[in-house]
Amino acid sequence: MITIEEAKLPSIEQITSLYKLNGWSAADKPEHLFKALQNSHTLVTAWEDEQLIGLGNAISDSYLVVYFPHLLVHPSFQGKGVGKLLMEKLMSKYEGFHMQMLTSDAEAVEFYQKMGFRKAGDTVPMWIYDGLEH
Repeated sequence: MITIEEAKLPSIEQITSLYKLNGWSAADKPEHLFKALQNSHTLVTAWEDEQLIGLGNAISDSYLVVYFPHLLVHPSFQGKGVGKLLMEKLMSKYEGFHMQMLTSDAEAVEFYQKMGFRKAGDTVPMWIYDGLEH
């Protein structure tokens, strides 16, 4: 049975493993990744028994703007509704906020469109990025 938790913090090993399985370069900085997730405005996790199978987080000013930087699902559980459950949990907490934002890789655009997200007009995402997977 899959459960979605907001108060359960995974171990640094569980988090790093999930990021590595998804090919995210943040796994190369496990201490920073762990602290970043600890300091998120909200962190939601998905579990099958004691196995971490997904997580998502939010950064927010608490009133108007929320940004959803990370959503990861264990490859064995992708396509089974876990990401949707995590996003629904996050989005319900920030319902009514003036701006809910995220940056999507091309292969995930359709998923986020199903969740209600749309291209932000002529807005262009910009960053200074230390990763290699994009």
